[in-house]
Amino acid sequence: MLLYIHVPFCRAKCRYCAFYSRPLESEAALGTWARALDADLRAWGEALKNAGTDMAPLFFADGTDGTYGRHGVRSATPGSGDLRPRVTSIFFGGGTPSLLSPALLGRLLDRAAREFSLSDDVEISMEANPESMTPEKAAGFRAAGVSRVSLGVQALDDALLSAVGRVHSRAQALAAFEGLRRAGFDSVGLDFIWGLPGESPASWHAQLEEAASLQPEHLSCYGLTLEEGTPLFEERRGLSLPGEDEQAAMYADCGEILEKHGFQQYEISNFARPGFECRHNLGYWLGEDYLGLGPSAVSSMQGERWAQPADLAAWLAAPRGQRPGPELCESLSFREQAEELVMLRLRTARGLPLEEYRRFTGRDFAADNAALIAALEAEGLAAVTGEEDGTASRALASFSPHGRPEACGPRFALTRAGMLVSNAVIEQCFESIPDAPASA
Repeated sequence: MLLYIHVPFCRAKCRYCAFYSRPLESEAALGTWARALDADLRAWGEALKNAGTDMAPLFFADGTDGTYGRHGVRSATPGSGDLRPRVTSIFFGGGTPSLLSPALLGRLLDRAAREFSLSDDVEISMEANPESMTPEKAAGFRAAGVSRVSLGVQALDDALLSAVGRVHSRAQALAAFEGLRRAGFDSVGLDFIWGLPGESPASWHAQLEEAASLQPEHLSCYGLTLEEGTPLFEERRGLSLPGEDEQAAMYADCGEILEKHGFQQYEISNFARPGFECRHNLGYWLGEDYLGLGPSAVSSMQGERWAQPADLAAWLAAPRGQRPGPELCESLSFREQAEELVMLRLRTARGLPLEEYRRFTGRDFAADNAALIAALEAEGLAAVTGEEDGTASRALASFSPHGRPEACGPRFALTRAGMLVSNAVIEQCFESIPDAPASA
């Protein structure tokens, strides 16, 4: 199981951001959030390990003998009777988790370790913003147990940063990265956004080259999305944004430059040096169960999904360790689960395992989509590949979701050009998905 902790505070709201966050008004507000989060960790840990609760069947489908259930949560030691759910990744997202003190984050990690069974190689990640990541904090977070940091650089150009409301400078971003290195972090990711107002393919190319020269282990490069309700969305008609052809060139440039520098693309927007892929996000894309704590955080377990209230006051007032009311919960139908299987796997470089699709739906994906696949292959947008074909990322090839080996055999995968139009391709794939398993 994956554990996500949402830190809902920022110094200031970025002009493109649609995630739930609010300005940090005082240390007292942070302390109130942390106490509620600590109580949530205790309550959820108890709920999930108590065989008498309604949640138990979601996790301990095959008893307490330490073997994996249907979705991979198991007791800590075979035969030990330890019913704590097994957690393979903890991710502090936001908002701005680096606004926490290392001592406070460490106390929350200690609570998680008491309430859940952390795997020996658990990945503990946090997002950070340059203006709040001092050398002292970097050393403190490393001592507290954080093993991986995603640094929200977004651009290495002060004019671009100002245009989207970032409160840090290029110099602060470079200093924060250096501070993480000096603190001993050997898994650091840099997050960028391409297609910003006023950005050109040439300036994006230069930033990529500079970012790669810093030698991080991971790079996330997201295209700017104008989300309704954000300042940039309201101002969209007056923005000087790159055109469609320029954006396509930026995306292609990203892959070519980063691969030249030793990075592998393993997902639409993510590149890593071999062995440094973000295992938390891989878990999402490969269908792991996850528990989300904090305002607006989402959980998904065995076809059940729920969201915490996207409001700090409402979240603080809610009962701890419980799913929210029915308005924030949903049971995914068979078709919705099949659509998610297709959508999430086609985000990855390795693509959709055709045998896994057949097992879940009872249908032959390649046969049902023969005309679509032929058209996409002719345009260089997709391919049906073998297990060892070069389009498969080594990270995904070795990753075993739910503690079990992945399905072997052919896969349907998008090329980099196909990833650029992935939404349209996925929508067409949805048309062939049955409403019920073919064997039903």
